[in-house]
Amino acid sequence: MSVPMKKFTTPITFLLAIVAPLLIVTIVLRQPRADHQLIETLREKYPVQHKQGADHGQMEILQQDFSNPHEITAACLSCHNERGHELLQSPHFTWEREAYIPGRGITYLGKKNLINNFCTGVQSNEGSCMKCHAGFGWDDKEFDFSNQFNIDCMVCHDNTGTYKKASGAAGYPEMGPDGPDFKAILASMGRPTSENCGNCHFGGGGGNNVKHGDLELALLTAGRNVDVHMGVDGVNMDCVDCHTAENHVMKGKYYGVSSSAAGRLSCDECHTTMPHNKSILNEHSIKVACQTCHIPVYAKVNPTKMYWDWSTATRKKEGKGYEVLDSAGNILYVSMKGDFLWEKDVVPEYMWFNGTADHHLLTDKIEPGTTMLKINTLNGEYRDRNSKIIPVKVHRGRQPYDTENMTIVQAKLWDKEAGKGALWVDLDWESSLVAGMTYVNLPYSGKYDFIPTEMYLPVNHMVSPASEVVSCKECHTRADGRLAALTDFYMPGRDRNKLLDTFGQWMLILSFAGIVVHTIIRVLSYRKRRLAKSQ
Repeated sequence: MSVPMKKFTTPITFLLAIVAPLLIVTIVLRQPRADHQLIETLREKYPVQHKQGADHGQMEILQQDFSNPHEITAACLSCHNERGHELLQSPHFTWEREAYIPGRGITYLGKKNLINNFCTGVQSNEGSCMKCHAGFGWDDKEFDFSNQFNIDCMVCHDNTGTYKKASGAAGYPEMGPDGPDFKAILASMGRPTSENCGNCHFGGGGGNNVKHGDLELALLTAGRNVDVHMGVDGVNMDCVDCHTAENHVMKGKYYGVSSSAAGRLSCDECHTTMPHNKSILNEHSIKVACQTCHIPVYAKVNPTKMYWDWSTATRKKEGKGYEVLDSAGNILYVSMKGDFLWEKDVVPEYMWFNGTADHHLLTDKIEPGTTMLKINTLNGEYRDRNSKIIPVKVHRGRQPYDTENMTIVQAKLWDKEAGKGALWVDLDWESSLVAGMTYVNLPYSGKYDFIPTEMYLPVNHMVSPASEVVSCKECHTRADGRLAALTDFYMPGRDRNKLLDTFGQWMLILSFAGIVVHTIIRVLSYRKRRLAKSQ
């Protein structure tokens, strides 16, 4: 039975009866639907084992006894004749990228020449650091980056899991009877596996999970509770399923050494920009990166290094270096490196990030009064349309600087022989700093101290299942929320705004008053009608 219009005795009743249903219909229609067909396509695609396009074991040129690794590369390039030229342009080989940085102009920066607050930098330490370089023989400044026979094909394409570079060998593997079985390795060559990538990226900074916190050996065997993409009981994806390559240039960036937004990798390339059924969640993606909600913690299996204090290095006991381990076997102190702090199940810190970064260079001056030096800077802010909130690991430490020239000092850490200034061998800071700065040909006053530093590493891996994502109240709360440090925008449930709060309070008061007035009018009207009927 329809209700006569004369029954609507107040505007409020009319709004409730007419406008409210329209709003409900509008909200329902606006709800997007997740692209389940796309998700099912992904689930079908990635578990399929990749099949090699050629049997390298049948190729006669690979059956010879090679006397050195350069000959192996030459054999590979005799068929893959354009791949060498591609690698010569790849950051995996050049260890630098061309980028424009405001205030610096066009730069050529990368691991090749940047500093960090882990092992400080590769310059003067190439012989040791190049164990993770996709090449052979980079042990000093004379390395030939134009020679494609200096490329190491095996480090990325060995599918036996047996190829290893030797320690302190400038990127060369062990040779001779104790070296790898090159014939077996070459017969297996194919698409890179996660083991190939992990040989370098899991062990960056000097050990498993030391540097990134979200990249470690456990990803090869763990379940989807550790990472929904790589979990062996889930999709079981390889690194290159996401980090695809074009002409041997991989998609994705490590912003400890990268500067530009070009070539970034984003979740929506597979999941689209509206992967949720609820509109409010999709709207969050305008300013909140997927990782912010879907990676509530990192270092889920093994701890990661959070603090490295170089100032305590070189201590000795009975004239010799020593180390101290915790109950889990993690190094808390070692004479050649100093003190460490480790953490497990770490809650990330959060920053605005637009995909570009800057870096503190050896030639940059440290401003007087600096209490914390940023080794790299992730650019972004709320008002920047390209910025989103991302989770980051912040690695903190103390490292040497020149107290007169006010610059960071490059230390020489490694050498094959004692007495050449290598800190890890001679345990002497003064000779290490002199040797390092001489190598990079920069001025050094001879006076040094240690300055606190921070380095920012975006967290992109160890994505949790949907049931374990960050809850609304972990951010939208007034007490110790995850985003408490980001104060350049208003967030409901966390922030107070006097004008907005006052407006809201008056709206509640007026709404309640409207209800009371409406109720009184309805009661009086009802009594009036009953009185009229009784007469």
